[in-house]
Amino acid sequence: MKSILFETHHLYYVPNFLPIIQEFRRRGGYSLSASIPLTINAQERRQLKEAVEMEQLEFINADSESERQAKLRQRQFAVVIVGIPGMLERVVSPETVAVMVYHGIGLKESYYRDASPRINIRAVESQPRFQELRRRGESNLILTGYTKIDPLSEIKPRQRETHLQALGLPKSRPTVLYAPTFYPSSVEKMLPHLPRLAESANVIIKLHGFSWSQRRYSHQSKAAQEVAGGGVCLIPREDYDIVPFYAVADLLISDISSTLFEYLALNRPILQTTFNSPRLKHRIFKSRLRRRLDVERSEEIDFTHRLDRPDNLSAVVHDILRNSDEMSPQRHLAAKRFLFRTDGKASARLVDAIEEKLD
Repeated sequence: MKSILFETHHLYYVPNFLPIIQEFRRRGGYSLSASIPLTINAQERRQLKEAVEMEQLEFINADSESERQAKLRQRQFAVVIVGIPGMLERVVSPETVAVMVYHGIGLKESYYRDASPRINIRAVESQPRFQELRRRGESNLILTGYTKIDPLSEIKPRQRETHLQALGLPKSRPTVLYAPTFYPSSVEKMLPHLPRLAESANVIIKLHGFSWSQRRYSHQSKAAQEVAGGGVCLIPREDYDIVPFYAVADLLISDISSTLFEYLALNRPILQTTFNSPRLKHRIFKSRLRRRLDVERSEEIDFTHRLDRPDNLSAVVHDILRNSDEMSPQRHLAAKRFLFRTDGKASARLVDAIEEKLD
């Protein structure tokens, strides 16, 4: 039986791994484990432990980070799967097949910088990104599609009704999912306008994990808690997987989050905000913020409606919902460009590559 470790640096990486876990389990012959660095805060480590044990994975812990790393090296896993390179070299043995399924596909330039010569296989979600990474010298690539969205290929007919009922939201209303990133974020300017939208639509807020776990961004979750109630449903911190909420939403609102691309799998309307609240240093030195973003990729986005002013939110949303197919052709083409294939088999393609490497 071959041993697989999911080295998970944050709870919100887990949705990328769940379809891979299920694919390994479907094939059989693997023991599955997970771990998280002790440099991550205690609450997030505890939530990760609960999440992976619910998926029936072994959770590997220790009293110190050095002890944890030593324990993982001693286990000599056949495969270690990560969402970022992190401390990969400190937890793998020489024979380990190291795999990276990058944790996000949004507009951050870090997508290209996060690399390690120790990675044997890097899963890539789209042909343009595959070509760009190869141009930058990476040769460990496999074009798979995006594992996180595999479940969206098989949405059950009653899934929306059941999920809305569990959230206490009426199925008769349209449902809007607001999923901002943590920085630079639209959340501060957007939140005050959501209660008005909730007068005629279900509004679900799904914050980035850092809005809950990092002190620098905790004001975002506090502000979201203040507007929650009535038709505004704030998804709690421990509910880490956004994918089920994609399935029930009729429209997505976001800013520069990966959700802009992930939601393409459903060919439903996307409203992209063009405003955010940058820090003072980035308001003064705008080029510093620009360097953090994948500007070229941002300019390729032609599949979203745009919201330039938060006070126009309700009117714009209702207009989009009345004409929900308006940008369907653009979304269809964008899904092929940015997601490769949305057939639910990205995880299978990745595990095929891993098994070939193991053999």
